[in-house]
Amino acid sequence: MPMLAKSVLLERLVGTIQSASALAVPLLIIAILVWGAYKRVPVYEEFVKGAKDGVSVALRILPFLLAMFLALGILRASGALDMAASVLSPVLNVIGVPVEVVPLLIVRPLSGSGSLGILADLLSTHGPDSMIGRMASTIQGSADTTFYIVTVYFGAVGIRRVRHAVWTGLIADIVGFLASIIVCTLVFG
Repeated sequence: MPMLAKSVLLERLVGTIQSASALAVPLLIIAILVWGAYKRVPVYEEFVKGAKDGVSVALRILPFLLAMFLALGILRASGALDMAASVLSPVLNVIGVPVEVVPLLIVRPLSGSGSLGILADLLSTHGPDSMIGRMASTIQGSADTTFYIVTVYFGAVGIRRVRHAVWTGLIADIVGFLASIIVCTLVFG
């Protein structure tokens, strides 16, 4: 197949995907309304009831969110992240982890928005195609916010005994970090 035909085919495919993407949400809303009418569900009333429930959940979660953001702010402002990075950097340098991603490794289990801020800073400083940018992006996508989940979601539903959940989440985060490092080193190194 000639190169020109491939590029035309690719342009058509991209155009089709963009059109489908633009229509996805409106079609989903229409499908929900049609399905609700078919099942004789009062869609508007159920929506309002769900919105009320959402507001009450947000109010229950708010104190836990504030505590989490305060703790993260204290960690960043006190220099504890920089100190932890300097302590961990000799060990991580041995396995090929750039010292610049250490704050991301520390913050990711604590806060999604905090780790996203660190990722954005790393990408603007080093570029998305650098080893640091690629490794940081992979780490961001391969680990979760364990302490955030335990604090906010478990706290909101009243779960107090979280010992095993914390350890399981942290082990999953460590596995995600190590897998990110290995994959990035093999693919981009």
